[in-house]
Amino acid sequence: MYHPTTCVLTVLELLQSHRRMTGADLAQRLEVSDRTLRRYITMLQEIGIPILAERGRYGAYELIPGFKLPPMMFTNDEALALAIGLLAAQRLGLAETAHTVESTRAKLERVMPAEIRERVRALTETILLDLDAGRTVASPGTMITMSSAAHLQRRVNMHYRSSQDQETERGLDPYGLAHHQGKWYVVGHCHLRNDLRSFRLDRVLNVELTDASFERPAQFDALAYLALLRTDLLKAQGEIWDMLGVLEPREDGVLLRGSADDIDWLARELARFPFEFVVCAPDELRAALRKRALELADLAAAV
Repeated sequence: MYHPTTCVLTVLELLQSHRRMTGADLAQRLEVSDRTLRRYITMLQEIGIPILAERGRYGAYELIPGFKLPPMMFTNDEALALAIGLLAAQRLGLAETAHTVESTRAKLERVMPAEIRERVRALTETILLDLDAGRTVASPGTMITMSSAAHLQRRVNMHYRSSQDQETERGLDPYGLAHHQGKWYVVGHCHLRNDLRSFRLDRVLNVELTDASFERPAQFDALAYLALLRTDLLKAQGEIWDMLGVLEPREDGVLLRGSADDIDWLARELARFPFEFVVCAPDELRAALRKRALELADLAAAV
């Protein structure tokens, strides 16, 4: 079942494409009852869309001949942004995105002026975006629920499968979402662990919005798993590979900003740095580093 607003727009799209359709055909396409379809038609008529309704057993709906929605006007810069945006959406690891992007592009092209339409097609066919490396697929439904929860500051209940295939159920206050190195993450306060955690969206088995509210920290950054490196940017770039995170130069060193679902792996990577660093967050990373230090000490003491 589709959202009512989507159904209303779909009715208009179908009538623009076919001009005239029977009520039975429209209702079947939308998977709604005849009564619900009539309500959608009334909503369109009330906002000024001229739809003729033929009554009777074989009644149909028809757009008044000559009616067209005003064309969308885009500048060259807007057309470029649109084309690249659709390409990026197709390659950012969202399930079933290819079909959605093609459907969106087709709808836009039908109402674009011919000159802009050809520019968008040219851009689409000639631009390549290298966003596929290590990509995992996230459910659009999961992403919508998590982003809505973060925006409304409402807690969610979710079932999650870890990298060790352990399934847990937990409450989460989602602070924000981030796409990092081919994966989508949600970062927030986990009520099972009572701490700040990050979770890969492709490992979320089920998520539901609750009525419980929370207050998101001011200016929260979903990628803010931070370590301050006591070195300069050039040396940091020579030691750190791109998959580990993003480097930001600061007056007191270099800030390493990233996300990792395996905290022990991250601790091992940080331990090999030839320069000093300070872990800003999270506490789990500090604990993992202490654990790694003890393991190395035991190895060094072994005879």
